[in-house]
Amino acid sequence: MPTTNEPQSSIIEAKDANELAELIQSFNQVTNKLEKTHLSLRDEVIRLQEELQNANLELERSRRLAALGEMAAGIAHEVRNPLGSIGLYANILAEDLAGEDEQQRLAQRIGSAVRGLDAVVNDVLSFSRDLHTNSEQIDPEDIVTEAITRCADLIAEPHAPEIERTQTTLNLTLCADSRLMVQAMTNVLRNAIEAASEHHPVVRPRVALAVRTSAEVAGSNCSGPMVEFHVEDTGKGISDEVLERMFNPFFTTRDAGTGLGLSIVHRIIEAHGGRVCVAKSKRLGGTSFKLLLPINGTQESTSNPRMKTA
Repeated sequence: MPTTNEPQSSIIEAKDANELAELIQSFNQVTNKLEKTHLSLRDEVIRLQEELQNANLELERSRRLAALGEMAAGIAHEVRNPLGSIGLYANILAEDLAGEDEQQRLAQRIGSAVRGLDAVVNDVLSFSRDLHTNSEQIDPEDIVTEAITRCADLIAEPHAPEIERTQTTLNLTLCADSRLMVQAMTNVLRNAIEAASEHHPVVRPRVALAVRTSAEVAGSNCSGPMVEFHVEDTGKGISDEVLERMFNPFFTTRDAGTGLGLSIVHRIIEAHGGRVCVAKSKRLGGTSFKLLLPINGTQESTSNPRMKTA
C-alpha cells in the first residue's frame, strides 16, 4: 500500500529535473557565449599581430630608405658638379660650331643628355631630402584640379584616356602641405594615365578620380576619419611581384624614368601621417591607388557634380 509521501516525492523529483535542465541550458548558453568571445578575441589578436607586423615592416623600410637616401644624396652631389661643367662646355661648343650643322647637332645632343641626367639628379636629391611639411587649410578638390592641370601634356595626346572625375558630396577641409600633396597626386595620376594609355581594352581607356572620406569607404579599417584620394585606371593591372617592389627607390617597369616617383609619393603621404593603398581595380580592371590622409574637418554640402575631361 503506497504511502502519502509518494506523490510529494514525485513532485520533488520533477522539480529537481526541471532545475537541472534549466541549469544545463544556462551552462550551454554561457559556454556558447564564451566560445564566441574566445573566437572574437582570437581574431582580434590575429588582427593586432598583423598590424604590429606591418608597423614593424614600415619602420624597417623607413630606416632603409633613410640610409639609402643619404647614400644617394652623396652620389648625386658628386655627380652634379662635373655634370654642370659638361653641360656648360657642350653649350659653348654648340655656339662655336654655328654653321657646321652635323657637329652642332652632336654638341646639342650632349647638352640634351646632360639635362636628362640633371633631372635624374634632381629626383635623387628630392627623394633624399628631409621632408618638412608646411601645413595649411586646403580643399582636397583643389589638389586634384592642380594635378590634372599638370598632366595636361599627357591628357592632350591622341590616345590619352578619358579622365573621369567624381567630386565629393562633402565640403572637406584638409590640413596638409599643398605643394607636396600636388606633387604626390600628380605622380600617381601620371602613372595611371601612362598605364591606361599603354593598355587598350575594347572600351576607351579611362582614369577615374574621386575624393571621399573613410566613412564612405566600407572596410577601410581606418583608426580615425580619413580623406581618400582615389585614382584607378583601365591599364593591365599590377602583378604581385611589382606590388611588393613598387615603392622601392629606383624600381621601375618602364624604359624611361628614375623609379623614384612612387617612393616620393610614399614619403609625402607618410610625412602627413597617412598611408598608401595599392590593389587591382575591381571596377576598371587596372590598378587602384588610394592616398589616405587624416581629415581636419567636414561640412555638409548639397552638390555632387560629375565632371569628365576628355
